[in-house]
Amino acid sequence: MTRTTAEQTVDVFGPDSMLRRLVNDPRWGLAVTRATVLEAAHPQIGTALIENSTFVTHPWRRLRNTLVSTQRILSSDHHVRDREAARLNRLHARISGTDPQGRRYDAMDAGARAWVVATLFESTVTMYRLSGESLDRCALEQLYAEYRAFLTLIEGDGDQLPATLQEFWPYYDDMIDHHLESTEAVRVILYRLFANVPAPPLLRDHPAVWAAGRAVAGPVAAAITIASLPESFCRRVALPDLPGARALMHGAYLTAGLATRLLPDSWVHVSSIMSLLDPDHASGAGPWVTVRRKAGQAAALLRLMTPAPDKAGQATRSADRFFAEVLDQTGDGHLAWPDLAAMARELATRLDLDEKDEERLYNAYAAWWRDLQTSLDADGDGRVTRQEYAASAASLPGSGLVKIADVLFDVTDTDDDQTIDAQEYQRLFRTAFHRDLTGSAGSYSRSAFVRQFLSFMSGQQHSTAYDSLLS
Repeated sequence: MTRTTAEQTVDVFGPDSMLRRLVNDPRWGLAVTRATVLEAAHPQIGTALIENSTFVTHPWRRLRNTLVSTQRILSSDHHVRDREAARLNRLHARISGTDPQGRRYDAMDAGARAWVVATLFESTVTMYRLSGESLDRCALEQLYAEYRAFLTLIEGDGDQLPATLQEFWPYYDDMIDHHLESTEAVRVILYRLFANVPAPPLLRDHPAVWAAGRAVAGPVAAAITIASLPESFCRRVALPDLPGARALMHGAYLTAGLATRLLPDSWVHVSSIMSLLDPDHASGAGPWVTVRRKAGQAAALLRLMTPAPDKAGQATRSADRFFAEVLDQTGDGHLAWPDLAAMARELATRLDLDEKDEERLYNAYAAWWRDLQTSLDADGDGRVTRQEYAASAASLPGSGLVKIADVLFDVTDTDDDQTIDAQEYQRLFRTAFHRDLTGSAGSYSRSAFVRQFLSFMSGQQHSTAYDSLLS
């Protein structure tokens, strides 16, 4: 009897799946970072990242969402897998446009999506090799089959990737040598993201500690990533060959490999690493609790030694700050539709909305964008600058925001009793790592919920809950 594609995929991603193990292996972070640079060099992908993605301004949120999405795609439950694939396709179908050279880009382009999977496969193979763990022919073929199955799940078929491992390598070399470019996205990832990555949740309240660590870690991370890339690619996009970088890169990969093999699983599991980054991810037990506590003590000591900042003029800067932290999701210095679309994507992802509710949410954000253009876009250039927003923040239009709040209320009020109770409220603000918001006891009527949402989105009222969601 011939098995369906879905049944075959269940078998591929079964208990012995290499990809399912990789998603919980912290070394895979090195492979994914390397692959992202190679993806960004693809003209279509690079432009889509720059114009629509929040990976620079919200890298930790992007990391959380990517991890959860990958876990869903690799689920052995075909209902979970198919639902996530459909959600990803709806998300990507909304991303298209024209690059500065007038070339069209489309996040649903089959060739570009195949290149994403190709870079992940090749970078995973490189990760194993550099960390001292070679894969035999059988393991390589299994891994490649799983990546092709991954592409089939999101694309409908895997035909954009060569059918066999032997055919893959000429395809990969041809892409490297003839189809990639030195895009803005490559430069942003290597020289802006690593240098300016915001603090993870653990250190968000300890900027001095983070700034000191990032000043060293940022350039080192960039050097390690560049040194791990194919030499022909580095020459093609003019990336520097820094003295000592290759030795540093080999040391980093070997150390990661040794840590994975020698340390207890509870220490190197991805969930444990994430609990280190986010103190609210885990309860009071676990291998990294002491590390988190010591980091907090060190940060507190530094704050005591640092003069308190002058708070004069904070009121006049509040509109600017809210613009930068919440509204400007893509970090390009102005407010445009991709910023609002990014908010809609985050909310739809967080709540795992079905197609109907997701469409309602996007339509509500589109209505708000029309309000903003009409009221705040003084020069008619199709975007709102920080200055235009700050000058009119007090009279920010609210009809579109009310529509967004109504949609959020409806999808959060799961029992349809026209009241959001504490459990429903926590579901809305739970992070992708299932961190629950505390202190949200009580209930909200529709009018109270709408008022709170409008107060936050107009920059008039601080909200820890909404900050965790959108800022």
